[in-house]
Amino acid sequence: MLLSTPIENLPRVGPQYQKKLKKLGIKNVGDIIFHFPHRYEDFSHLISIAKAELGGPFCFQGEIVDIKNIRTFRRRLVLTQMTIDDKTGKLKVMWFNQPYLINTFKKGTFVCLAGKITGKGKSIYLSNPAYEKLLNYELGIKNDELTHTGRLIPVYPETEGLSSKWLRFIVKPLLAKLKNQIPDSLPEKISKKYDFLPLSKAIWQIHFPDSLKLAEEAKKRFAFEELFNLSLFVLRERMKLAKEKAVAIPLDLAAVQDFTKGLPFKLTDAQKKAAWQILKDLEKPRPMNRLLEGDVGSGKTVVAAMAALDVAKAGYQVAFMAPTEILAKQHYKTISDLLGEFNFNTSLQNPQGFCRIGLITGKENYVQNKKITRKELLEKLKDIDILLGTHALIQERVKFEKLALVVVDEQHRFGVKQRARLCGDRRGTGEGQSLIPHLLSMTATPIPRTLSLTLYGDLDLSVIDEMPKGRKKIITKIIQPKNKKATYEFIKEQIKEGRQAFAICPRIEPPKVSRENLLGGELSFQILSWLDVKAVKQEYKKLSEEIFPDLKIGMLHGKMKSQEKENIMTDFKDRKIDILVSTSVVEVGVDVPNASVMLIEGSEKFGLAQLHQFRGRVGRSDFQSYCFLFIDTPGIVYNRRLRALITCENGFELAEKDLAIRGPGNLIGQRQWGIPDLAMSSLADAILVSKARNEAKKILGEDPEFKNYPLLKKRLEAFREKIHLE
Repeated sequence: MLLSTPIENLPRVGPQYQKKLKKLGIKNVGDIIFHFPHRYEDFSHLISIAKAELGGPFCFQGEIVDIKNIRTFRRRLVLTQMTIDDKTGKLKVMWFNQPYLINTFKKGTFVCLAGKITGKGKSIYLSNPAYEKLLNYELGIKNDELTHTGRLIPVYPETEGLSSKWLRFIVKPLLAKLKNQIPDSLPEKISKKYDFLPLSKAIWQIHFPDSLKLAEEAKKRFAFEELFNLSLFVLRERMKLAKEKAVAIPLDLAAVQDFTKGLPFKLTDAQKKAAWQILKDLEKPRPMNRLLEGDVGSGKTVVAAMAALDVAKAGYQVAFMAPTEILAKQHYKTISDLLGEFNFNTSLQNPQGFCRIGLITGKENYVQNKKITRKELLEKLKDIDILLGTHALIQERVKFEKLALVVVDEQHRFGVKQRARLCGDRRGTGEGQSLIPHLLSMTATPIPRTLSLTLYGDLDLSVIDEMPKGRKKIITKIIQPKNKKATYEFIKEQIKEGRQAFAICPRIEPPKVSRENLLGGELSFQILSWLDVKAVKQEYKKLSEEIFPDLKIGMLHGKMKSQEKENIMTDFKDRKIDILVSTSVVEVGVDVPNASVMLIEGSEKFGLAQLHQFRGRVGRSDFQSYCFLFIDTPGIVYNRRLRALITCENGFELAEKDLAIRGPGNLIGQRQWGIPDLAMSSLADAILVSKARNEAKKILGEDPEFKNYPLLKKRLEAFREKIHLE
């Protein structure tokens, strides 16, 4: 048995489980061992039945003296009822809708059970407990053989049909066999410096800890190691990029000044500073790698347009990529309005002397606002100055001849390989190597400094932390159910004045499962909370038929076809729709200046960054705008996130609060990044991040090729395969 042994070779792991494990990114034994718990259940409180009381969780050991299934016709449930005896007393145990347990347990079997005591008066019982058979039983003695009860129990990241219990069942024997054979890639001097647990002890204690203190020590050791590897990875990428060559774009100050003079508004100081940093980067013969971070509506696209203009005036091309067709088309319109009639030198290929702008998506292609076929666009590509699009931009057939700048919107990482692919084969240019285009990434999700330094350590950072002049503060209010009617009347008045509104819901279809159907299983808080969430289709019906029957209501959600979505958005922009009921598909980039009201149903179900993005869809003109946070539960205590949204105007301040409240994984989405969970959750620990980063800098400074650290080099290569920052 090796760490590299594929899961297909493991006993008791059949094809169905293999498929589920791969869904969690687990392909071999090493992946299983490094699939760490994200929390622990404390089932270590072992007491005698004589001391049983309401509450818990408590752990009991005893002999099964009775077991039977009881069918309740009124609620259509099957109750499995067991009685155990530990010589100090008897205890009733109850499971709901798990009739198969009667075949698992027989009278006379000794068991260990852990869970909560519920009931009334003397009629108390152990409800839905975790269970485990005992081979050796002695009253009141903790049993070292226990895995699922009688100790701190690891709870792992799961997927449907793959429980923590099953993972514990697989992990424990593997750990027992391999814990002393796992190579330690963390340099010994670093382990000693920070007094970390030895690897073999840490790996056992993180899965099956003897105490919470040891679990925390083990977690800290692995969190440091993952942050250290992440820092090495990011800093090494920066070093590699510094060796690459790029086209040096001379700054055309006159063109930039003409552009800013022609704008119908004045640039903010933050926009000017960011634009200057970008334009100076473009002058260098090495690739720019810059992140432009700015709040919703802060004017990042205008800054990107200035950079695109500078590159196009120098005779080179720009690729501008957006995550969705809606956003790509919106950028195409904005860039066309800003630069479409900007005068260039006339030539045979460009007799009118205008900036030539194109759009490529999965379905439609345009050049100079004229719809053309994909084939025609590819033929004209060498004459296009700025090409905007979705991921269609990086398809094999799209090859630029003079690409010098790539602009990527909404935080999609875009590395050297993707940039090189866009360039095609540029070898033989006299430079002896391919020329890598400059990269400008843009994001409207403000990221706290700790996260930026770690996740974007290979990027330089420009921040637009100032909103355009004249924008009014969006009035944000939390609306309890009793105040909904008055709010609807207010929205009606706004629409009479010529404004429009968004209504956001978290789901598309109403949930098909009922509370009654769920009562038998183990209910998670998440499942129960989603049962009460408004569905978009229900909300559309309610608003159009009951609340606003005299208004024009539209509906938008992610399951619609692209053309259908686009038609709805066009109608909304053209004021043919008064209220647009939508899921979170409007979260990013949709620009409707006439919309002044944002109504968010079930707002407590959304994350703070998401709510802030929604709010940013209004307040994009001179009209006073409003954001109403509807909450579903009467009298709910306003949670910290909703209160933060009212008190904070600045997205960066909000991001710091969100980081403190929910942690970094929820803030930027760890699944999207592919960063190990432990590293992601530890990014909020600024001190640990700083230590890991400093040690990574030292190692790279003294031994950039890892000649003295072969295990570290190997680990980093494996780490690179798993992570997808690019």
